[in-house]
Amino acid sequence: MIQIIKHPSPKSEAFLKRLSERVKSFPTKLEDYVKKIGREVQKKGDLALAEFTERFDKVKLRPEDFWVKEDEFKKAYEEISEELLSAIRLAIKQVREFHERGLLQSWIASPRRGVWYGQLVKPVERAGLYVPGGTGGEIPLISTVIMTAVPAKIAGVHEVILVSPPRKDGSLHPALLVSAKEVGVDAVYRIGGPWSIFALAYGTETLPKVDLICGPGNIYVTLAKKIVSFHTGIDLIAGPSEVVVVADETARADFVCWDLLAQAEHDPNSLSILITNSQNLAKEVRNYLREALKGHPRKDVALTSLKKKGAILLVPSLEEALAVANKIAPEHLELMVERPEEFLFAIQNAGAVFLGNYTPEALGDYIAGPNHVLPTMGFARFASSLSVEKFCKKINFLHYTEEALKKEAKKVIILAEAENLPAHAEAVRRRLKKPKEASHEGTL
Repeated sequence: MIQIIKHPSPKSEAFLKRLSERVKSFPTKLEDYVKKIGREVQKKGDLALAEFTERFDKVKLRPEDFWVKEDEFKKAYEEISEELLSAIRLAIKQVREFHERGLLQSWIASPRRGVWYGQLVKPVERAGLYVPGGTGGEIPLISTVIMTAVPAKIAGVHEVILVSPPRKDGSLHPALLVSAKEVGVDAVYRIGGPWSIFALAYGTETLPKVDLICGPGNIYVTLAKKIVSFHTGIDLIAGPSEVVVVADETARADFVCWDLLAQAEHDPNSLSILITNSQNLAKEVRNYLREALKGHPRKDVALTSLKKKGAILLVPSLEEALAVANKIAPEHLELMVERPEEFLFAIQNAGAVFLGNYTPEALGDYIAGPNHVLPTMGFARFASSLSVEKFCKKINFLHYTEEALKKEAKKVIILAEAENLPAHAEAVRRRLKKPKEASHEGTL
């Protein structure tokens, strides 16, 4: 069961040190294996995709079957309930409303006479979205479709491609197809696994090459993203899910319990931590966890997670709790305290923050608006959630008149010569001379 640790103490410091080193390392043999898959995709294209799909997903597909046809989307609408369709549309609406506020704009300015500069904001031409299939493709990750496609479409990406592993009958779950259609995905392919990542990165006869790949996956998919990241953009390298709950005596122990379990049930390596200044709350939460686990369908996974990476840290104050949370830099941070808004701006490192007793992290997973693709493994120290900005490029531009150049030329020449780059200096110096003078000088 989850341990209660007093902080500060040697035991808590040792625990936090382990957390600070939780960056996921990948076995060399495993990475080499995934690289072989990539080489096969580069070499054999669609044939390799068909072979890997048959070998690992147990589905036999021809290349012409990869692409999901329009009649399949129509059928998908008939197979889901009106209630689910309504929930999908609400999630899309609210996620879109949030992300539209992050839309970047090109700009231009003239800071001094004769000079103007600025920045062009351009979307990538084509983005690839990876959506895991769940257990045998039977658990549609609707939220992943929405969280990746919405910011891509808002950014103005010209073509959004989605890939996902097929179910045993070769189809994709109707809820996944409906979500893709509702959000405006341009093409869907029933291809999954690391081979689909390489297909998006390199292109095949059927799948087009993309400029950016986004979306979560298992260790093989994550490794494939890491491998292709040298020549194709990716969102981030993600590890197991994480939550840190900072709570005081006003928090409800059952709320805290289920929020911790919501992360622990993901993966045996998920991180679920409560930091509190209330000894009573700590004991109540541990008791609730013990009872909740008895009938939990994923008891083994959750229990392993709580034992390996879980903890209840008892701290002397909420200020100390926030200091510890910033040190952990979690994917999700919940502030279940009496006045959470008073502590919001003390947060330095977190993927997303959830304020108050009635804002469970699950809201952010599905429908609230903010993106759920977040940095893990402590990367919140320097990384951000998936956003419209990720699907955009910024292109700087600059213009000087002749008079403006003359005013600043001497300083440029001094700096260039200090760096021992004579051609840089001469490129400026030459523009200060009259054409006839410059034409007779061929060397530095």
